[in-house]
Amino acid sequence: MQKYYEKKILKTYQCDRHGFIRPVMLMNELQSIADTHAEILGWGRTFCLANNVAWVVTHYLVEIDELPRDSEELEFITWPSRHDSLKAARDFEIRGNDGRVIVRATSQWVMIDLETRRPMRLSELPSGWAVIEERALDLPFEKFPDFETETCAEFQTRYDDVDVNQHVNNAVYASWATESVGFDFRDSHALRKIFLNFKKEIPAGTDSVTVCTAFEGNVTRHKILTLDTENANVVCEWK
Repeated sequence: MQKYYEKKILKTYQCDRHGFIRPVMLMNELQSIADTHAEILGWGRTFCLANNVAWVVTHYLVEIDELPRDSEELEFITWPSRHDSLKAARDFEIRGNDGRVIVRATSQWVMIDLETRRPMRLSELPSGWAVIEERALDLPFEKFPDFETETCAEFQTRYDDVDVNQHVNNAVYASWATESVGFDFRDSHALRKIFLNFKKEIPAGTDSVTVCTAFEGNVTRHKILTLDTENANVVCEWK
């Protein structure tokens, strides 16, 4: 087992008005490298399609020392870091062109049977399952504490928000949370941490979502809701 590496140069369309990577693009890049490595290891998209299963993320915990910038050559690194009978962790680093670590992340996944929608035991995966026992972020995957919200914003779920698993892609939740703080707050703050706890998928055909937010200085907490269902909690830290 070895870590997987990819070098990329950020494009202008991936960045915001200040030239920093947009949250939705950051999450998409992490997802992309995870998908590629899982495919190489034998339990990626090809395996999932053949066996009518899917990987579902429960947590993404991302800490940002520096937001990646437009035109900088970056090195994306990922590896499976641990697993038990039902849950697997995958960690990430993003390094700048001089080798400095600028983003650290960890994530937790379960594999579900698409017919029953129930988790599968990881012992059912192909042989060769292994991990690198190193954490980019040595943090537990826990339920986030509840909180009282102050403001709520409505977002339309677009056709392009839905992925091939027929639910809203996890990267879109990051966009909703960071957009819900308002233009002035967002324009005067840089994202330094985004922790996502996914609770229930949002299926294709859902018209809209509500994002309710609490402000605690440079920390914002978000509940992503469809009607009475809490689909995700997001915690952002800003500078």
